[in-house]
Amino acid sequence: MPTPPVALLLESIHPAADAILVAAGFRIDRTSGSLSGPALDQALERATVVGIRSKSALRASHFTRHRQLVAVGCFCIGTNQVDLTAAQHAGCAVFNSPFSNTRSVAEMTVAEAVCLCRRLFEKSTQLHAGQWDKSANHSHEIRGRTLGIIGYGHIGSQVSVLAEALGMRVIFHDVVRKLPLGNAQSRPTLDSLLREADCVTLHVPETPTTIGMIGAKQLALMKPGATLINNARGSVVDIDALAAALRAGRLAGAALDVFPIEPDSGGDEFASPLRECPTAILTPHIGGSTLEAQELIAQEVAEKLVHFWQHGSTETCVNLPQVDLPVLREGQLRILHVHHNVPGVLGAMHTLLAQARININAEYLQSNPTTSYVILDVEQFEDRQLLDGIASMPATIRMRTTSHAGAVIESDTRVELS
Repeated sequence: MPTPPVALLLESIHPAADAILVAAGFRIDRTSGSLSGPALDQALERATVVGIRSKSALRASHFTRHRQLVAVGCFCIGTNQVDLTAAQHAGCAVFNSPFSNTRSVAEMTVAEAVCLCRRLFEKSTQLHAGQWDKSANHSHEIRGRTLGIIGYGHIGSQVSVLAEALGMRVIFHDVVRKLPLGNAQSRPTLDSLLREADCVTLHVPETPTTIGMIGAKQLALMKPGATLINNARGSVVDIDALAAALRAGRLAGAALDVFPIEPDSGGDEFASPLRECPTAILTPHIGGSTLEAQELIAQEVAEKLVHFWQHGSTETCVNLPQVDLPVLREGQLRILHVHHNVPGVLGAMHTLLAQARININAEYLQSNPTTSYVILDVEQFEDRQLLDGIASMPATIRMRTTSHAGAVIESDTRVELS
């Protein structure tokens, strides 16, 4: 009886993933926290797929040492914690969940906009200290105020809808032309948005162009008394410049959920100049940390891992060419072949199959500049020598086969190149 594949799940991934993976034949190996160093290597030795969140980093050396690892599931939005190029060169697929926590982040952003306008966190802190201050100074309704959204993607557009429902006027800036929702209006430049908005909220990915995009110069363009929210990436805001603007009273407040340097675990101290700024709302990277979002993420990424394991689908994969074929039919063998993007590979595969009189029923190939991935559905056969011949072609990076046996999808991972 074949050994079941192992799904290593780190960082307390929501248990909704377990049922999906178990139903696909995986054995679950769970660790509540993140792993690094020898402990991570030891855990990866037994893993077929691994699920991580934001703290467990997978580097090039991990993909070199653990060639049996076929896929990585990032149970979060970002994939910065994975060396995507190294994973691609190893033929290891990487999946994430870019949209499942959209609503949670959007709701928190709008809640923070309200809290900043009403200075609710300051009032709460004062009351905890025994100070009763009912003054309405610097306290405003958000109705009628202008919200400036930087990055009008899935989260930014959701924020737009929620804010407008509360009576805010919404403007946005995005590097790509986007269709406005409701009455939102686009602004052609970042500077024009910063000058006009009463509250600015960031919803951009981490790229070379967004790192440090809000610094002292940009903060100086904002209205006196404006507020800033960053629930995107810690690298996009110059924290020292923001702290200086808050201490000087030029900005009325800020809310940050992400930081350039974040503690590795709950026991480590959080260090930031913003700790000394009473008008700053600071939260520990919890924008997507609702039970609803975590359950959706667990289901989505687990389903992607299963679909890749059983059928070879790389649809929505972030590092390999995206290839998908219909569900594998009974009596067929599916060959999943990742190889260097060089001429002649398909021809050589076709020749080997034709010489063995094996009929190809379906085929789909996609390539990027360095890597190609092809799925071939062929009539079931048992010729190990033929499979080894395909796997040993010089261009092969990784080869795997799946077959449909009744109601069960069986995967053969013995054919691997080191």
